[in-house]
Amino acid sequence: MLKPIKIKNIEIKNPVILAPQAGITDLPFRNLVASFGGKEFATSLTVSEMVPSASQVYLLNRRKGNDKIKRLYQRYNSDTLTSVQIFGNDPSIMAESAKINEELGADIIDINMGCPVNKIVKNGCGSDLLRNSKLASDIIKSVVSSVSVPVSVKIRTGWDFDHKNAPDFAKMVEDSGASMLAIHGRTRSQLYSGHVDLDTIKKVKESVSIPVIGNGDIFTEEDAKNMLEYTGVDGVMVGRGIYGAPWFLNHIIYFLKTGEKLPKPTISEKKEILLKHISSMIEYYGEKTGLFNARKHIAWYSKGIRNSAEFRNFVNNSENISEVYEFIEKLFK
Repeated sequence: MLKPIKIKNIEIKNPVILAPQAGITDLPFRNLVASFGGKEFATSLTVSEMVPSASQVYLLNRRKGNDKIKRLYQRYNSDTLTSVQIFGNDPSIMAESAKINEELGADIIDINMGCPVNKIVKNGCGSDLLRNSKLASDIIKSVVSSVSVPVSVKIRTGWDFDHKNAPDFAKMVEDSGASMLAIHGRTRSQLYSGHVDLDTIKKVKESVSIPVIGNGDIFTEEDAKNMLEYTGVDGVMVGRGIYGAPWFLNHIIYFLKTGEKLPKPTISEKKEILLKHISSMIEYYGEKTGLFNARKHIAWYSKGIRNSAEFRNFVNNSENISEVYEFIEKLFK
């Protein structure tokens, strides 16, 4: 059921992909996700947080931000591909940003045309481009012509229920030179409410010949299997389903390849994974920022554990990493 994808000169062996998510898919989290499964059952592709193309170009032209930007391309191992997602509304700046990312080591450039957040949309970026096919096409063509690595595009089903233009938009994406397309099965107006629209994802897959990745409402191994079987997509992309469960992509891949489910980590195993995650975040960001950024992850890991509400309240108000470690030892036992 799960087959490799070939885009240009790159093979994505296990196309169960970590979705780009602002504030979530930083380097520590991407590398942790990629560490599960060994060579056979690990994800083959993780995608960075969105990178604002204009800011990136500005910083590098002023010789600032090099260390921060270079961190995007570090990876768990040589078998894990790194896609860097960029967003913007200026074809020339997007092309320059894409070229920068390629030179620094990105395996794939992904263009965001699906983000529904107001601060992105109001500037004519993200899913607002679903309403401007001409500009969207110009951006894709400009980026494709500026790099030699594959270019992918992430979209939604449309702006709202009355304007579900994803199949036609997907055809434009392909005609403009993109090598792969990912589609989240909701409109921009839905944000993350309602249910994923598998029928529109299926129509998108039928409208193009490039690989299509289905995204949305994948919270169990069966959800991934249903997405593949019903829509015919070439792979799946997981976002919210991996919160507090960085092993989830590995479990999906194992299930799709063997038909069997891996056991979920025990409380003790989950504790060790959490401690490893926090440690990598502190090493990456420093103690204060690392602990602050880790709070949401700590909350997700503790969900469903007895007395976890008290634990989350403590963590959200603590700035002492030693105290947090002590509380984790007490809760995860």
